[in-house]
Amino acid sequence: MSFLSKPLNKTLNSFSFFTFTLRRFTALSAAAKPFPDNPTSAYYDELTTAAGNSGDLNALRDILNKRIQDRCYNTKRTFNFITTTSSLDDLILTLSNLNPGYTRNSAFNSLVTRLCRLQRVDDALRVVDTMSRDATCSITASTFHPIINLLTRERSMDHAQRVVELMSRLGVRRDITVHNLFLTAHCFTGDMVATAEVLREIEEDGLVGDTRTFDALVMGACKIGNVDGAMVLVRKMVNDGVLMLYSTHMYVIGALLEKGCLEQAVKYVKCFGGKDKVLDAEIYGCLGSKLAGMKKVKEAMKVLGEMKQMGLPMGEKLKRFYEKNAGKVAKLVD
Repeated sequence: MSFLSKPLNKTLNSFSFFTFTLRRFTALSAAAKPFPDNPTSAYYDELTTAAGNSGDLNALRDILNKRIQDRCYNTKRTFNFITTTSSLDDLILTLSNLNPGYTRNSAFNSLVTRLCRLQRVDDALRVVDTMSRDATCSITASTFHPIINLLTRERSMDHAQRVVELMSRLGVRRDITVHNLFLTAHCFTGDMVATAEVLREIEEDGLVGDTRTFDALVMGACKIGNVDGAMVLVRKMVNDGVLMLYSTHMYVIGALLEKGCLEQAVKYVKCFGGKDKVLDAEIYGCLGSKLAGMKKVKEAMKVLGEMKQMGLPMGEKLKRFYEKNAGKVAKLVD
């Protein structure tokens, strides 16, 4: 059944209607269980999906109100029942009648996220416009994160910049996440001029770079082949105690191998290895996979042999590669 195809005109009081909602929509949930004593966000998402798919706006309103009262906050799946935007106006009106404050604000933010997943930026901005006209709503930079994330990933930088200008008109300051989204897009394309401009803006806004700021900068340095610059950034992260993402390590390992610096790549992995089993599996697996892809069988088998000794898990492809070349392990390790 299409999204919101059957709006109801009849209005019941909140308690009786919510009782009706639970009786009707609990039966439609995946678990098909009675309303639990301790409901979860996932359970409420099931109810929301059932109400949305049936087009029952009143039920949807009561569920969205009640879930926040039960501290079952909205998730990225709350509005998964939306597949088209033909009845978006009706849904926006319904959300405008939710309990004021956090309940209404959270629902609008979740709707913006869902619309961006559907790549409906203009519709997401319509929701933002509605929020801006509602005195009980508080628009923050996080409201715009899904919008700017989508636009920068699509390399629609001019459009993304216009959204930033809209933020300014609404009195919403950019946070480090907004800057990081632009930074990542510019570093991905190797545009160091634009990257420098974003860094200047971060400083002007009185913000401090975080894990993702450094991750983007390391990626950018590796993209243009500046491995030395990437290593300087990595050392700064270590010295300043900045948490490193797995992807940061992957960029460096890949860049070193592309430069033909196999020994340095192995040293890099050993330097960061031995502290965390999950990290070990990621960086050793990355190194082994890339060496195997480069047809460096001897070097790859040495790395995989170490993984085996350390008890680290391997992906299926790596396992097959290891088993195929297992007869050489003894010679290669010696």
